[in-house]
Amino acid sequence: MRVLVTGATSLLGRSVVARLQDRGDHVSVFQRRPSGLDVEEFLGDVTDRAALAQAMPGAEAVVHVAARAAVTGTWTQFEETNVRGTQHVIDTAREAGVGAFVHVSSPSVAHRGKSLVGAPTTPAEPEQARGHYARSKAEAEVLALAANSADMGVVAIRPHLIWGPGDTQLVGRIVSRARQGRLAIVGTGASLIDTTYIDNAADALVTAVDRAHLLGGQALVVTNGQPRPVRELLNRIVMAAGLEVPRIKVPYQVARAGGLAIERIWEKRDREDDPPMTGFLAEQLGTAHWFDQRRTRQALEWRPAVSLNEGFRRLHAWFQTGGDDPSASN
Repeated sequence: MRVLVTGATSLLGRSVVARLQDRGDHVSVFQRRPSGLDVEEFLGDVTDRAALAQAMPGAEAVVHVAARAAVTGTWTQFEETNVRGTQHVIDTAREAGVGAFVHVSSPSVAHRGKSLVGAPTTPAEPEQARGHYARSKAEAEVLALAANSADMGVVAIRPHLIWGPGDTQLVGRIVSRARQGRLAIVGTGASLIDTTYIDNAADALVTAVDRAHLLGGQALVVTNGQPRPVRELLNRIVMAAGLEVPRIKVPYQVARAGGLAIERIWEKRDREDDPPMTGFLAEQLGTAHWFDQRRTRQALEWRPAVSLNEGFRRLHAWFQTGGDDPSASN
């Protein structure tokens, strides 16, 4: 199969490309800067429909990973990339005769800020989404699923909190804050959350490519299916990096109120560095959110191959070999 992957410089994008290549697919990629991957490459931004039109011809399937996933930014910035960009990818894929379209979404599109305990996959709710990122991804998912047809099967996959060696989002931010002595436990740290090891997320997306026509119009949350207390997950990540576990505790309501205030300050000052806390981050660290995976596994005929324990072993080995050190040879 000829598959186009957008956003191939991301950890998830690169992992999807590797799995598609391993099974013999012809893969091309589209992103803003060179990926360094041994594939046919097109450079451009998803906001540039003309550039997408150059990359799309010949593709039989698309995995749309590209997105603005920053902690900070204005609504206009998130809307431009995540909403309008997704519409451009959908439109050019349809015009090129693409048969399968896998849209990478997020569980945050249906999260109202309250605990989710064994939750099913519910429809995206742009009006209820928490923050610019979640709202823009919710609007993008609605657009994507609306494009499902007999000619182009569209499925939305929502991987939850992806992590693994090379992750600069979850792992990178946690380790950076731990090294600076700024990593805090929000609330009691006992809230159960689920995560997704990178290999499992990539495998699920590749499986979704093959089943897009059968699952067209549906959204599925993907996780490891192993919820753990947030304190345990934070501790194991920092210990994998050889650091002390966090000792700072912040009450949930204090963290959330402070995070919302900091968000407003960062946006007003157009700051692009990561703030110490946001309202969304406080909710993610202070409330339970794990999902019933029975429907996902049945629909995809897929199960995660890498357990949390194995994932943390691999993460520790990566740190041991200098994986997060730019000066390291590997």
